Amino acid sequence: MPDQRPEELDAVVDRAHRAWTGWRADPAARTTALLAAADAVEAAGDDLAPLLTREQGKPLAESRAEVARTAARLRYFAGLTPTTTRIDDGRPVHSEIRWRPLGPVAAIVPWNFPLQLAAAKFAPALAAGNTVVLKPSPCTPLATRLLGAVLAGVLPEGVLTVVTGREPLGARLAAHPGIRHVTFTGSVPTGRAVAGAAAASLARVTLELGGNDAAILMDDVDVERIADRLFWAAFRNCGQVCMAVKRVYAPARLHAGVVEALAQRARSVVVGHGLDQDTRIGPVNNAPQLARVEELTRRALAAGARAPAGGRRLDGPGHFFAPTVLTDVPPGEPVVTGEQFGPVLPVLPYRHLDEAVDAANGTGFGLGGSVWGTDPDRAAATADRLSCGTVWINHHAELSLAQPFAGTGDSGVGVAGGPWGLYGNLRPFVVHRPEEDGR
Repeated sequence: MPDQRPEELDAVVDRAHRAWTGWRADPAARTTALLAAADAVEAAGDDLAPLLTREQGKPLAESRAEVARTAARLRYFAGLTPTTTRIDDGRPVHSEIRWRPLGPVAAIVPWNFPLQLAAAKFAPALAAGNTVVLKPSPCTPLATRLLGAVLAGVLPEGVLTVVTGREPLGARLAAHPGIRHVTFTGSVPTGRAVAGAAAASLARVTLELGGNDAAILMDDVDVERIADRLFWAAFRNCGQVCMAVKRVYAPARLHAGVVEALAQRARSVVVGHGLDQDTRIGPVNNAPQLARVEELTRRALAAGARAPAGGRRLDGPGHFFAPTVLTDVPPGEPVVTGEQFGPVLPVLPYRHLDEAVDAANGTGFGLGGSVWGTDPDRAAATADRLSCGTVWINHHAELSLAQPFAGTGDSGVGVAGGPWGLYGNLRPFVVHRPEEDGR
């Protein structure tokens, strides 16, 4: 993986700024180019998906879905354009709000969904008329570099550039005076550092900093009916999903049944290499994250928790950790209060619904949450009490390209997705003129 030197980064940002002049000037040409980019990604899927699996670890079917989602984002944002609106405030003045792009955007992407999250950042930025410098995680640079090469064939030079390297590359990019918007997905501490670096040049920031999503099961829930959906809401992509279910609150009288239903699925699911046809769960992506998952599990077990399924690293080569369901976990344990970001799920009992709601809202995170039960109105009333950006009823972590995606508290700043993602890459430009001149 090439390590971008500081002077090389300066040259990349300078090219992005020069390319911005032509890119922002022709919305119709942008639409055409982004549609061509979507087609190019789809055409390259047979190369991108296997490389993504070898690099990130996820099953090949999930990699193919990620490539498809990457193309879909490009196609969706190609169809969005900002709307000029008139301000009517009773004065004899013709006032309009128009929208202008910001300039070069820095997109800093993590390793769990390197292509999909890259597109979630660069597709709206490009559609808005900005240029983008994209930095993938050092853990997953290869598929992103291939994506950049694919898109270089259909986008003008300098409009989208992939830079790779270890830190302090990300810090340098966030602090670069030529960058006008920094969009970052990653950990809370790193997000705070990114915001501080961007503040030096007063660049706009959009931060998606993960979550600790709670699933609350109502007392009327049909455990067997929802068990598969709940399991995969927690364990898809080996639990390495910002909006995965990371803790479950179950009524005390149903708790044992919930634990067993989830543990049964954890014990039987096929864990292995992502290119193996039968694999449903791949490895933890990297050694530091595996060590974190191991330590959180070890600490919980030492504090009195039990693991009806998993609880250990699997024998043999690779970063494989057995899908783990924990019970009897003290509620203050970090595996409950923090973000494990791996294949470990604590299931906690509650006696009164208020206890579950308070516990769900009791961390600094606020990305998503879900409520599960047979009475959708009761579930929705409980969902209204959750402090998070998105809540689901009887499912979890399903997003439309057209909806906003944002969290509260430590889960981030700013909004991605849908028209909100487009306008997050624009600034308002207001034009006033006398009414008689505006007719």
